[in-house]
Amino acid sequence: MMDIKIYSVRFDADVKLLDFVKSKVSKLVQFNDGIIGAEVYLRIENSQDMENKITEIKLDVPGNSLFAKKQGKTFEEATDLAVDALRIQAKRKKDKLRKN
Repeated sequence: MMDIKIYSVRFDADVKLLDFVKSKVSKLVQFNDGIIGAEVYLRIENSQDMENKITEIKLDVPGNSLFAKKQGKTFEEATDLAVDALRIQAKRKKDKLRKN
């Protein structure tokens, strides 16, 4: 089981959002079983833009870490985008390790 830490910066995230983020991030293990843990930062950017929700995810993988930062209208949207970006990175890293 991967250790997932979620930090909501300057606001209190509700349980539903935390559960959503945990379930999305935990699925990344399917693409790289070397993932040890994840740190997720949820923050609201102070802008007039509707797309002001930011999700940053750092995955701890032996050798280095993978990182994605995405922005959206909702935290769910930003989280989906960040997880998609990390899925590609995790697959690429795993394929590279196989070739060596």
